[in-house]
Amino acid sequence: MPNPTAAMLVIGDEILSGRTRDANMHYLAGQLGQTGIDLTEVRIVTDQHDRIVAALNDLRGAYDHVFTSGGIGPTHDDITADAVAAAFGVGLDIRDDARAILKEHYARTGLELNAARLRMARIPDGARLIENPVSAAPGFSIGNVHVMAGVPAVFQAMVAALLPGLEHGAALYSQNLTIPRGEGEIAADLKALAESFPALAIGCYPFQRDGAYGATVVVRGAEKADVDAALVRLAALFPEAMG
Repeated sequence: MPNPTAAMLVIGDEILSGRTRDANMHYLAGQLGQTGIDLTEVRIVTDQHDRIVAALNDLRGAYDHVFTSGGIGPTHDDITADAVAAAFGVGLDIRDDARAILKEHYARTGLELNAARLRMARIPDGARLIENPVSAAPGFSIGNVHVMAGVPAVFQAMVAALLPGLEHGAALYSQNLTIPRGEGEIAADLKALAESFPALAIGCYPFQRDGAYGATVVVRGAEKADVDAALVRLAALFPEAMG
């Protein structure tokens, strides 16, 4: 049975403007790979309501899971919850359980639960909360869409709370070998190797260091024995390779 599929939607002008370097995609990809959920597409969209709605509707119809990051904070440009509610055609309002979480958090920290912070308790009708042990304001899941914060520490905590409850498949096993040759020199052998191991994903990632060309070959698959066998054959083809 194939693994569940997933897409990620990164939301925020700050990513597209270059002001912020996104770390959440890298983290999510690693966690999903270990969980047995195949991340196959990532999109980045600006803080525009209609663009978010369109992207969500496109992705949630194509994949088993859609993970979003960004746009659920207390400021005026945090519009992800509004867009998600619109995409699903449901209402959006401050929910009692989310309000209680924020009330307890701000009472404990001595800060005011003002109108801006209450925006983070606005949850689409029918959604399930995602725990946020870092800063309390919850994320939420509705249908196959999982909405999480953009701050990396909070995003990571929400992913940790969310993933154990999702259906998953076989985690991928990965090995790599660095070969001190250019891609053009090893391409034919890699093609033959990939044909011999059709169940594996074999990727070639070139680099240049100190004027010399090389490539790191990454072999991934669900069966450890197949990955190890492919790596042994690869090492035999290129004895100068570095583990």
